[in-house]
Amino acid sequence: MIYADFQGKKLPKLGFGAMRLPTTADGQVDEAQVEQMVACAMKNGVNYFDTAYPYHGGMSEVVLGRVLSKYPRESYYLADKYPGHQISDRYDPAEIFEEQLRCCGVEYFDFYLLHNVYEKSIEVYLDPQWGIIDYFREQKRLGRIRHLGFSTHGRPETIRRFLDECGEDMEFCQIQLNYLDWTLQSAKRKYQMLTRRGIPVWVMEPVRGGKLAKLPEQQEQMLKERRPEESVASWGFRFLQNLPNVAVVLSGMSNMEQMEDNIKTFSGGAPLTGEETDLLLELAEGMKNTVPCTGCRYCVDWCPVGLDIPLLMKVCGELRFAPTTIGRLSVDALPENKRPGDCLSCGRCVKMCPQNIKVPAVMRELDQILSGITSWDELCRQRAQEQKRLNH
Repeated sequence: MIYADFQGKKLPKLGFGAMRLPTTADGQVDEAQVEQMVACAMKNGVNYFDTAYPYHGGMSEVVLGRVLSKYPRESYYLADKYPGHQISDRYDPAEIFEEQLRCCGVEYFDFYLLHNVYEKSIEVYLDPQWGIIDYFREQKRLGRIRHLGFSTHGRPETIRRFLDECGEDMEFCQIQLNYLDWTLQSAKRKYQMLTRRGIPVWVMEPVRGGKLAKLPEQQEQMLKERRPEESVASWGFRFLQNLPNVAVVLSGMSNMEQMEDNIKTFSGGAPLTGEETDLLLELAEGMKNTVPCTGCRYCVDWCPVGLDIPLLMKVCGELRFAPTTIGRLSVDALPENKRPGDCLSCGRCVKMCPQNIKVPAVMRELDQILSGITSWDELCRQRAQEQKRLNH
């Protein structure tokens, strides 16, 4: 197993993410299979486990806690997260934190994160009436949290603002990072910003929820010709292994096959050459179906509604590739009268666009895509209802 040093701790570069645990036919977490996968992970040096309050309707914490209770507490690292990103009329960090400790059956968390600091949730995390930062700072002082950090799907500007306010308390940051999002979601800028500030990077979505584990046949063949003994997914992990400030790469493994393949990748093997890295980034460019916007913002000055057209066109390109709830976060964070459905199709933007982009058509397309994706707020409400049901 490849390891990273973090403040004197020997962390496996591969972490077991518990957001996509194996499930039974009725949708429940398959605890027996989780137990087998954890045993395989521990045997091979993968002893970092990452869960969160909303994963599997709250059952990720419960099942993972039960399985890990069979191992000495000092033999593994457990990470959990505070759900300040969920929509609520009140936020009580103490209540949630105590519940999480009970669910996981532990007295402390090795790593604890503020979950998804992004354009909407940052106001919750920074609001003094909730005292979230102060509370978790105190829990760290008491030893109930060994290391405090945050995860984010936010834009670089949002991350910068949060670090300016709370950076001295944040020991690590978890971002979505892979060879596609290196440019598509500005992951390169985020990685470089965190590196400059001396904040180690934890990675989520290293193969984009499986999207980068299975490519079109021609692209897969190009990779297989160069590394016939390695899986397509391994290329995504090896891309990350070449980034020196990446400490832990979380993989949401759902079966033993994925577990064994990932362990093989992180147990050795040659790092990517410069030529191989360039090939991956070239393939990533071919995967994109982006709008050819240069971000000049001429259109914004002439929009009677005041839409952030460059941002919306960027989101449209991303959602064309993968229409997910996470992908629409930037739109969800906008005021309700500044979304693509508010476009008047007046055409002023088209007259001002140096690239001759038919902006109203893109706005209609984006609005249609969004209509087929569950919003973050709705997803949080569904998860909260499921959690209440399970608790009762």
